[in-house]
Formats: sequence, C-alpha cells, structure tokens
Amino acid sequence: MHELSIATNIVDIVCEKANAENVAKINSIELDIGSLAGIMVESLQFCLSMACKNTKAAGAKLIINNIQASALCKACKKDFVLKNEFSACPLCENYNYTILHGKELSIKSINVN
Repeated sequence: MHELSIATNIVDIVCEKANAENVAKINSIELDIGSLAGIMVESLQFCLSMACKNTKAAGAKLIINNIQASALCKACKKDFVLKNEFSACPLCENYNYTILHGKELSIKSINVN
C-alpha cells in the first residue's frame, strides 16, 4: 500500500507550507490525480485522513480532481482518450503515442485559516 507513504508526504508538504506561512489550520487540500498514476483514490483518501490526525491538516476536506488520460498518436497526430497504457489509437490503431495527461499526482491547492 504505497498510498500511505504518498499520504504522509502530502501531509508533510502542506504542513511545512502552512508552518512557513504561519497558518494555524488547513481547511482543505486539493489534489490532481491522473487515471494512470497508479493511485487507488479510496485508499489514498483513507490514508490521508489518518496522516492528517494531530497536524494542522486534521479534519481537512480532501478535494480530488480526477484527470482523464489522453495521448497524441505519433502516426496520425490524433489526440485521444487513453483508457489504459496499452490502448491503441482509435483512428489508426497504432501503439506509438505520447501520453499527454493522466500520470499527474500533484497538490493543486490548500485552503487555510
């Protein structure tokens, strides 16, 4: 369960930022998570609630933006939705593409008091 270490790192980062800005309480944490990031969102949510205990982020609302995977086919230059990393281009059925979105895992914002 690597979600626990990810959750711990997220809490460390937002609390470090809150401390640097002399913030008393973190109200919410907003994350961007791509569909190809390899993250089990429900597990991350649970781990974050545990990791936030006894920190400035205790009780913080978690906002998750699910980023749908997309790719650009190198053969026909079509942008397309990528269902998984082994999908072919729906236009030319080529597997040679560049992933544009979907691997994100980032803290987009925090809301503080």
